[in-house]
Amino acid sequence: MEIENNTRRLAKYIRQNLSKGYSMDSLRWALVRQGYSRPIVERAIELVEKELTIKQASVNEKPIIEHQILDENDNPIEVKPSLFRRIITYFKKSN
Repeated sequence: MEIENNTRRLAKYIRQNLSKGYSMDSLRWALVRQGYSRPIVERAIELVEKELTIKQASVNEKPIIEHQILDENDNPIEVKPSLFRRIITYFKKSN
């Protein structure tokens, strides 16, 4: 039971530090150097990797972001394309 609590605690520590930008290898060796047994560290890393795999599997595609400019009465405002965009469009139609 205590080993499982240590594993969960280390997994939480690893998740937090991965989000800060540390690599998995640097965290692995830092924990081993701090005195944690290598099998417990490896179990915690496996747990985190499983969680990350599940999270990545749930993210299929990037969302499409749409925006609209509204006036003070919440009516949509039509924005004309920039001059550069109009020139490019003109030449694409010419070909």
